[in-house]
Amino acid sequence: MNGQQRANVKPGQRVRIVLKQDQRTGKLTEGVVQTLLTKSSFHPHGIKVRLEDGQVGRVQEIL
Repeated sequence: MNGQQRANVKPGQRVRIVLKQDQRTGKLTEGVVQTLLTKSSFHPHGIKVRLEDGQVGRVQEIL
């Protein structure tokens, strides 16, 4: 599934995100979505979310 579409991302889902400091390297961080932070229905770099552990980043993969 596509992490660019807000409709595909739901709280409680397991995802891989790229954190702001990891954007250059592309290192992905895995976690469970707590809240969606992007209000628009589409974002070309991925929907921004907060994970249950408090980390914030853009969704690259939905697991």
